[in-house]
Amino acid sequence: MFTNTLSGRFLVLTILFVMLAEVFIFVPSIARFRQDYMTERLERAQIASLALLAEDMIEPELEAELLKNAGVYNVVLRRDEVRRLVLASDMPRPVEDTFDLRDPSAGTLIMDAMARLTNPNPDVVRVIGTPAQDAGLLIEITMPTAPLRAAMLDYGVRILILSAVISIFTATLLFFAVRFFLVKPIKGVVSAMKSYAAAPEDARRIISPTARVKELSDAEQALKSMQTDLTSMLRQRERLASLGSAVAKVSHDLRNILTTAQLFADRIETSDDPVVARMAPKLMNSISRAVNLCERTLAFGKAEEPAPALSVVSLAAIAQDVFDGETLAAGDAPVQFNVDVPAGLMIRADPEQMYRVLANLVRNARQAITGTGAQGSVTIAAGESDHNWWITVTDTGPGLPPRAQEHLFKPFQGGARKGGAGLGLVIAAELIRGHGGELSLRETGPDGTVFSVDLPKAVIGQDQAAE
Repeated sequence: MFTNTLSGRFLVLTILFVMLAEVFIFVPSIARFRQDYMTERLERAQIASLALLAEDMIEPELEAELLKNAGVYNVVLRRDEVRRLVLASDMPRPVEDTFDLRDPSAGTLIMDAMARLTNPNPDVVRVIGTPAQDAGLLIEITMPTAPLRAAMLDYGVRILILSAVISIFTATLLFFAVRFFLVKPIKGVVSAMKSYAAAPEDARRIISPTARVKELSDAEQALKSMQTDLTSMLRQRERLASLGSAVAKVSHDLRNILTTAQLFADRIETSDDPVVARMAPKLMNSISRAVNLCERTLAFGKAEEPAPALSVVSLAAIAQDVFDGETLAAGDAPVQFNVDVPAGLMIRADPEQMYRVLANLVRNARQAITGTGAQGSVTIAAGESDHNWWITVTDTGPGLPPRAQEHLFKPFQGGARKGGAGLGLVIAAELIRGHGGELSLRETGPDGTVFSVDLPKAVIGQDQAAE
């Protein structure tokens, strides 16, 4: 329907508001018309009375004609403190009311005018006023109200017709103005949104702001920003999907290669060389973890990260395994690794997933320190309370840059190192959430960075899990 459109409603509202404004104008206007009408009758009566005073005596027929022309029944003129009935004729009925026009208030005039407009009775009223040109102290007339009301109605109808014409003309101009300045740009925005929705990956469909109205220009700018971000996200999702497919294929082949390496490592383990015998178990553990990671990567391509297989494990042993691997990776880099974990501290966790969490955190810390070329240290500390286990990984590196802090747990966005994919913290956070815990950045700055892991001790029962 027409009234359901913006321009249609604006047209209707404009007509209503202009008519309402005209009503506020009409009320004092009709009051002013009534006052002018009575004042004119006073002036006519004064002229007739002055003619009589000049002749001192006139014929009854002339007197009746003077009263008829003045539109009154009687005229009383007060001059020199003497009140004198100048012209008189028979009145059809007694005087109903008296109105003094010498110094009336606006409210009184409006109330009297509305009362007369709504009263259809043909009454006779007395009107008192000041003679024109100081021709006396007071002039008083009696007059019928029927001609007055008829004149007021005629004036009111003309005012209402004029108001309607003005309202329609004004509303029509505003209607076309709104359609040109508002509705047309809005339709353009809607068309741009529909076009973009049909192919959001096509950057050519992103809206180009053209509106000159500030509010519409702001809306177009916001829409452009949203469409640009959405297009980038869609492209990133496509790249992630392609990357996931590629990683799954690589993991599949890498698993086969590592399985072969595992067979050779089994034979190395039987060597009589004491150095080889000491290093072989660590090599076997590293290969086993790599094979396990490949298998889980393949599983992740089909679903989410598998649920942790919880068991009671020694955190100190896991931390030491992580540091042994990172010590080899660090080589000659001046990085010191410290384990501040009570030897008897046992936690409930998946040992493989917890190893991956700590390995990601320690590797990031080691790479941050190595990148500075200065000496530094990485420390794994842990403890427990009545309700949870806590683990901290602290380094003395340069701290995380602002962009890395802003996108800390977002894939491919939170990398602090050039060339890094930004997946380590994302994987670690997801694994900790699988344990019911939380990984968070406690602090970072020029003096170093601290990551904190909280693992709850409470076990959720079946009834609680169903809630």
